[in-house]
Amino acid sequence: MPLVRVYVPLDPASLAALRRSGEVGPAPVAAHAALTPTARPGLGNDDEEREYAAWSAAAADAADRAPDGGRRVIASADVDAAVVHHGASDDTVVELDTVIALPRIASFHIDEEPGGDVSDLLWYDVTELDDVIALLGS
Repeated sequence: MPLVRVYVPLDPASLAALRRSGEVGPAPVAAHAALTPTARPGLGNDDEEREYAAWSAAAADAADRAPDGGRRVIASADVDAAVVHHGASDDTVVELDTVIALPRIASFHIDEEPGGDVSDLLWYDVTELDDVIALLGS
């Protein structure tokens, strides 16, 4: 089955739940994805342009979830295309009709400093979940 890369904005509570249960949920899970030009013509024909649009939208949602203007956190995950449902608008919003298991998460991305630019998000391997949680506590 084909996989789709999704970007999931997270908050401290969802990271703690991921540590406890090994999954992001409950379903449905809100995320962002780079959609194909036929699915969303408004996003352009360039794969990188669509990825950047999804990434940026996830970062904006993560900012809304960050407590008191704190650091944004995004999880990048590869999920089965069959569980990804596109919204009605011409943007990157998708909904997953299942939880995201920890092995599906490829990486985490967190602000170096709260309120930074999207390009300043730091990359953390999925095995560094505890480090990401610790950064939110500092």
